[in-house]
This record gives sequence, C-alpha cells and structure tokens, in this order.
Amino acid sequence: METALTAYANEDGGYGHALEPDLRGPVSQPLHTAHALSVLDSIGRCGGPRVERICRYLTDVSTKEGALPALLPSQRDYPAAPFIPIVDDPPAELLATGPVVGLLHRNEVWHAWLFRATDFCWSAVDALAVSHPYEIEAAVAFLDGVPDRPRAEAAAERLGRLVRDQRLAVLDPDRRAEYPVAPGYAPQEQHFPYDYARTPASLARRWFSDTEMERSLDHLAAAQEADGGWPVTWRQWAPGTALEGRPLVTLRALETLRAHGRVLA
Repeated sequence: METALTAYANEDGGYGHALEPDLRGPVSQPLHTAHALSVLDSIGRCGGPRVERICRYLTDVSTKEGALPALLPSQRDYPAAPFIPIVDDPPAELLATGPVVGLLHRNEVWHAWLFRATDFCWSAVDALAVSHPYEIEAAVAFLDGVPDRPRAEAAAERLGRLVRDQRLAVLDPDRRAEYPVAPGYAPQEQHFPYDYARTPASLARRWFSDTEMERSLDHLAAAQEADGGWPVTWRQWAPGTALEGRPLVTLRALETLRAHGRVLA
C-alpha cells in the first residue's frame, strides 16, 4: 500500500493526482496530503523520512497562523467539485488542520510545524459555538490525538453538548426526518454517533448512550448494499468521483463496525 501511495506523491512533499476524489489534477493540496497521512497511519508507517517531507510541505503551505487552508489556489487550473470554493488567499481552517495535527500527535511525530498548528486548533475548538458535522469530526480528530488529555476531555465535553443542542447527530435512525441537514449538505448527508466516535476509545463516545450508539451501528450495518459496499451520501458532481469515493466509504464503514466489536459477515 505504501508503494501504491508513492504514485500520488509530488516533489514538494505533498500529495495530489486526485487522491481526494473531489479534487482533480496533479498539484499537491492539504486534503490530498491529509488522506495520504491517514493511509500511512492505517498501515503503521506514519513516521520516518516520508512524514518528515510531508511536515515540510505542511509548513510551506500554511497560513500566517501556522495552520492549513482547505484548498490552495493552484487548484484553479484543474477540475474540482463546484461546492469547494477556490480563493486567492484561503484562510486557515480547523476542518483541514485538526485531523492532521491529531494524527501526528497520536503517532508521536514531533516537528516544528506542530507547535503553531496545535495552538491554532485549540483556539478554533474553544471558539466553536455554531458548527456543522464535518467541522465537529475534525475537532474530535484533533482532541483524540492531542497530548493535553485533561484539556481535551473538557473541550470534548463541551462539544458533546453542542452536538446534542444543535442536533448534529441523528440519535434515532427511525426518526431521521426530524433531524436537520446542515446547509450545503446533500439531502441524505446526515451524521450519526458512529461518525464522531469511530472507535470506542474516542472522546466522542461519551456523548452518546449505549442505546444511541447501538442504534447507529445497526443503521450503519443495514446500509450495506447488495454488492457489499456502502453508498456515498455527500454531494456528487461527476460519476467518476462517486465511483472513487465509494471504496473509501466502504472501508471506513468496515473499520468502524470492527472497532465497535460488530461481527462482519
């Protein structure tokens, strides 16, 4: 898998070539590079010279705050999903930075880039008052990996109340229609407890009762389609990107079910 991943690497240390299906073209982007890191993490290879090069790339593309934008303007020359804005001076975002920082901390990777990026994530998490599911997922990814565990637990407790107050998780799949869909999301792009608590060890697991968690896992298991895969629920803009996205969704579903002790038939 590491050899296959090399095909998506660029000389600048980042990754491109549509590793993230909604962004086409060869240029390196933070979202592609974050996906590459998640692959390396899944095979226990998140360290060494390859990750050092990635950290140098992250340093080079960071904003003045020392954090990552979601998309660099170099994408403008290539196709991209129409719902992903391309701007000349993109801001730093928790959505892009949180998962990368959390993953690197969890793998005990130490690099100068992490200092300011970690501070940015703490400030962004502390400032969250109104949010949406993907941003909360990014916050959880950060909090699950950051070394300051007491602070992470306190922040996660507050975010759990926010998720419930703003109804950002479908707690009863049988009453799914009663839960709002975030602005800009696809009609079926709702989030469930398992989307936040991918493993029982996640701080987000404390947000949900055993009954709520089991209901959501039942829903996830039942969503498997006849060919063995799981459907893409986010907004789709081209047939090819849907085909590329579906294996990622399927792997994530299988990993989540296995982590929670569900027997995979």
